[in-house]
Amino acid sequence: MAETYHTGSARQGAILSRLRAWYSAETADPAKRVQFDRPLTPWLFLLPQLAIVAIFFYWPSVQAVTSSFYIEDPFGFGATFVGGENYADALASSQYLSTATFTAFFCAIVTALSLGIGLLLAVKADKVIRGAPAYKTLLISVYAIAPPVAGLIGMMFFDMHMGPLKDLAAFFGHDLRVGIDYWDTAVAVVTISVWKQIPYNFIFFLSGLHSVPTSVREAALIDAQSGWRRFRDVTLPLLAPTAFFLLVINITYSLFDTFPIFDVVVKDKPANNPITLVYKVYLDGFKGNDIGGSSAQSVILMIVVAALTIMQFRFLERRVHYG
Repeated sequence: MAETYHTGSARQGAILSRLRAWYSAETADPAKRVQFDRPLTPWLFLLPQLAIVAIFFYWPSVQAVTSSFYIEDPFGFGATFVGGENYADALASSQYLSTATFTAFFCAIVTALSLGIGLLLAVKADKVIRGAPAYKTLLISVYAIAPPVAGLIGMMFFDMHMGPLKDLAAFFGHDLRVGIDYWDTAVAVVTISVWKQIPYNFIFFLSGLHSVPTSVREAALIDAQSGWRRFRDVTLPLLAPTAFFLLVINITYSLFDTFPIFDVVVKDKPANNPITLVYKVYLDGFKGNDIGGSSAQSVILMIVVAALTIMQFRFLERRVHYG
């Protein structure tokens, strides 16, 4: 018994000595050691973020995948395994396919308009000399508004009773009915979403323009008389890394971060309104109490977004030049 105890103690001591040696060991190549002398230190700094990702992303994702194979009682009293029936019902539903079609349209139009207008304003602001700080501050200030507040402000403009855009549309002979007419509501949510995202793109594009060397601009000014040609052949390629980053961010924004805007615009309105896939997951899960069906929809959306992201980095990033 004593021999076994001493053997176990020796083994534990050896393990502790190895851990202590690994923690205190320096990097094999001193040239690659930037800041940390011990390999465990950066992991200790990363631990809070890794814990947040695991708790708020990976664990809910596993729960969603598990729930998607069951029909669950909304109050948690029981669950029935149905296999892929929830996925089949979602993909066979005409309402789900219609929502997916509008989501693709909404994502494309919001991303294109937000990037285009943000780049245009950044190019114009970069040329302003007098009053530049005030001009830039006015353009950036909208970014400080929370999405629900942006949706509320937008609805004040599109309101059927007192909104100024209602009177503007009536001047051109159109009866604007946001919340009742499908395409009027679509125009409203697209306008509000684009307005909310433009300042974000403006900030990054303006920073990218400021990073273009003065010598490059002067050389382009000598070689090309046309401002459009200078922008197309010189400035735009140098902005490619920024544009690629913003493309990924804007697609993510239009798919997920516009949820509060839809919730404000579409809430308590008739059923004939455009919604995105994220908002449909919320309606089916929290309003319709269909936990399994909404989980299956969220898994489908997660797969689509992952595939879209992989395609972006696989094909579009090849055209981006860093350096």
